[in-house]
Amino acid sequence: MNLDLGTTRFDITHRAVVMGILNRTPDSFYDQGSYYQFDDFLRKAEQLVIDGADFLDVGGVKAGPGEEVTEAEELERVVPAVEALHARFDLPLSVDTWRASVAKACFDAGAVVGNDISGFADPDYLGVCAASGASVVATHIRLQPRVPDPDPVYDDLVPDVCAFLRDRAARAVAAGIPSERVMVDAGLDLGKTELQSLELLRRSDALVALGHPVFLSASNKRFLWTLLDVERGSAGDGTMAAHSLGIALGCRILRSHDVLNGRRVADMMAEILRAA
Repeated sequence: MNLDLGTTRFDITHRAVVMGILNRTPDSFYDQGSYYQFDDFLRKAEQLVIDGADFLDVGGVKAGPGEEVTEAEELERVVPAVEALHARFDLPLSVDTWRASVAKACFDAGAVVGNDISGFADPDYLGVCAASGASVVATHIRLQPRVPDPDPVYDDLVPDVCAFLRDRAARAVAAGIPSERVMVDAGLDLGKTELQSLELLRRSDALVALGHPVFLSASNKRFLWTLLDVERGSAGDGTMAAHSLGIALGCRILRSHDVLNGRRVADMMAEILRAA
């Protein structure tokens, strides 16, 4: 299986690619805005590249509840960031947004991936991505971004999530986006309890059966630090365990705060899978 991000093609038969997370938000659950200032942001990006990131993801609005971020504010946060990264690094760039207008502005600035946690709720999103030749991430969410969902209920968790992602991936392909540019993500912690996220991680092979590259967003998620009983954002060991299991079950894109160790896990698992 191949993954195409802009003009870069990855053979993901055995090797997982690692996405480095760059939050342009002052209220991220993980870093609490520690590199929100632009110079700090660029230094963080440089370190992720040194650590072995295959591509970088810029987000200007956190997924969870918080103060409103207008379209203009989001554009101000992410477009200059994408422009600066595009000028400095020869890596594919992703924008983490559910607004088609923000995605288009970032594609014009050099991004080649639309990472949308809303499941393409904006009716213009897929058309913008197709017109720009961009790849997309189809993510499962039960309600919508920024809306609390403390007690999510499913008829049948794994089939429900797979049905949602099958539909969203089909919409992307119908919009003119090639299959190798369409990734699917179970949306761990997005409208899921800790045990539901754990079950979806354990059943990652069900997502693989959909026929698209599987994107794993487990890095320092709530279900890990809750189940491990550690401080918020301190689930590094749990993250690497989740990455290892996900790769073994077929996930091939790791969204990671800790690129250095994510890269090591991906490379080690690639050697194990090749040997097998």
